[in-house]
Amino acid sequence: MAAVQLDRVGKTYVEGGVPSVHEVSLDIKEGEFCVFVGPSGCGKSTLLRMIAGLETISSGELRIGGRRVNELAPGERDVAMVFQSYALYPHLDVAENLGFGLRLARTPKADAQRRILEVAQMLQIEHQLHRKPRELSGGQRQRVAIGRALVRRPGVFLFDEPLSNLDAALRQQTRLEIARLHRSQGSASSIYVTHDQVEAMTLADRMVLLQPPLPGATEARASVAQSGAPLELYHRPRNLFVAGFLGSPRMNLLPAQVRERSAQGVRLALQDGTLLQLPVAAHGLSEGEAVTLGVRSEHLRPADSADPRLSGRLLTEVQWLEHLGDQSLAYLNGPGGSLVMRLPEEAAPPLIGSALPVAALLSQVHVFDARGEAVPPLQGEVVAC
Repeated sequence: MAAVQLDRVGKTYVEGGVPSVHEVSLDIKEGEFCVFVGPSGCGKSTLLRMIAGLETISSGELRIGGRRVNELAPGERDVAMVFQSYALYPHLDVAENLGFGLRLARTPKADAQRRILEVAQMLQIEHQLHRKPRELSGGQRQRVAIGRALVRRPGVFLFDEPLSNLDAALRQQTRLEIARLHRSQGSASSIYVTHDQVEAMTLADRMVLLQPPLPGATEARASVAQSGAPLELYHRPRNLFVAGFLGSPRMNLLPAQVRERSAQGVRLALQDGTLLQLPVAAHGLSEGEAVTLGVRSEHLRPADSADPRLSGRLLTEVQWLEHLGDQSLAYLNGPGGSLVMRLPEEAAPPLIGSALPVAALLSQVHVFDARGEAVPPLQGEVVAC
């Protein structure tokens, strides 16, 4: 099977313009499930198409299985792609669609039929082999599209938002099937593009968060905002873009100012005058500098909670409540802007319009400097003042 290496890969559509994909360097190992995720316009589908050979590479080098493939045609790259639109041949039945690539490769008929039946049974569509695509549901068509890639036994599987045309129940079911199929393929690598954070968090061994070019920028910035295990990006975002993109609801972000620096960290002031002492690296900050505090909804609690890990106290007003079955969210108006808090299951919900003092698990508070970069923590406990 094949590993995939990208060395400063980029794509520029207009000569002299800002690249739509810039300076992407990744090493995707054999058997790894790598997910590209990001907002519209970040270049995730363009990057996938460059790996597939459907887009030319403007700069950098792409290697698959240790071989440079920049100039190779798609059929020579040992990859198979599953498209968002299924891309099935309407005049061919399921068996013929599954075996189309094998026929082009002149695979012996007996071997091709055996592989088609194996994949059909794996995807539970063996009873659909003689039906045309128009007779299938959306979920069944997507299974055929996935099966057409599986039957070729490539070194690398490429998925371009394959679940976006399915309803919620089918998306969940097919997501689990894709994860199971990836594990069953052993050393085959998978690269998956999605805008859905749930898909990215649940499928990925490694998640690559891409950021779009800055509006009106004359110089390009690297397209990869952060790469790593999904929970690493969630719990340790590298910058404000990552912190604000990952999570539903998104991370709460509050403006603050550096008041004092010491070997024990920094003392910050929020807009309502609340002072917090945080054990973060003070050497990269200056007194008076504007910074941003970040805290996720699950790390806020009512201030009267007996949790000893809580400290600080913010006075907020309840704007709206959202009951989602497995959780309830309170939308709050607080110092410096809006906040979202996940309500404890055992607590009675507050009244809309009521005042609600909240506190944070300060060990889970993030600090971002004036450039939007995360300030690394120091070892030790957080105290409030």
